[in-house]
Amino acid sequence: MGTSMRAAQLVAPGRIEAVDVPVPVPAAGEVLVRSSRGSICGSDLHIVFDGFHRGAFPAAPGFPGHEGVGVVEESRDPAFAPGDAVLAVPVPRDARCFAQWQVVKASSLVPLPHGGDRHRLLMAQQLGTAIFAMRRFWPPAVAGPAEGRTIAICGAGSAGLFFTALARLADFATVVVADKAPVRLAIAADYGADVVVDVRESSFVDAVMETTSGLGADLVVEAVGYDETRIQCLQAVRTAGRVGYFGFPERPDGPSTWSYNDAWVRRPTIEHSHSTQSEPGLTAFREAVGLIHSGAVDVTPFLDPVYPLDRVQEAFEAARDRRGGKIAVDLT
Repeated sequence: MGTSMRAAQLVAPGRIEAVDVPVPVPAAGEVLVRSSRGSICGSDLHIVFDGFHRGAFPAAPGFPGHEGVGVVEESRDPAFAPGDAVLAVPVPRDARCFAQWQVVKASSLVPLPHGGDRHRLLMAQQLGTAIFAMRRFWPPAVAGPAEGRTIAICGAGSAGLFFTALARLADFATVVVADKAPVRLAIAADYGADVVVDVRESSFVDAVMETTSGLGADLVVEAVGYDETRIQCLQAVRTAGRVGYFGFPERPDGPSTWSYNDAWVRRPTIEHSHSTQSEPGLTAFREAVGLIHSGAVDVTPFLDPVYPLDRVQEAFEAARDRRGGKIAVDLT
């Protein structure tokens, strides 16, 4: 290991470049990770392209990457040793996963199983956020068993597709998934969706109502992040059902448009979910690692495309334009 490394750096709104920077040095309680791959999250796109970055430019090298895998190079914490394979899930303010080396708090690392495919297990970050959200959106002790119930998922990006997989594992009787990208809807069908809705041609709300004989879905999950789709979820839920909001706000500032009238009529329980990285013990991410490693959730559709670090701007533009299931950056 030398004293310098390559890292992606957000240098201006909409512009992220590969630069040479010093290798960071871990402090007590921190771990230096040699990164092999980082994946692009929808929240990263908001930060790079939509004005959600609150800090100065240029941003810290490696920011805003918060989904990464690699190997421990140096540890200042007894929980990890050099050579350990890890999933890095830093909180957003500490996110540095788009760098060849990154310093991560030991409390933001999940150990990976010996012999595990790190590039598959990278998807445990996104899957973990969906697991964490589903505990809030459909807690069986409160909502009852999922058997015989209908779930409708608005959005079939990686998060929406993982919600589809989890819905099947939870034994929801009927799964409806909507998106505007045919390739994503095909993956949703492979993941077990009973009804797929191309919103360029059909109405999400109408499809849910047709599927449920006009009653609405027991649980509706919003995994897109638009005001319009959040309102549609209120219109697609059954009376006294449940709505789970997973998508980011559409804009970084100011109030979002929302239909209190629709909420009033249907009186659903409404839950929001974020900040999985702050969960004590990172149990949702650990569960996700287990599901992927065992094959219970197949992440094959999310393993490409992968862009080299020097093409990080192109990678972000491809993710923004939905060219691929889940886009990653190779850091080796």
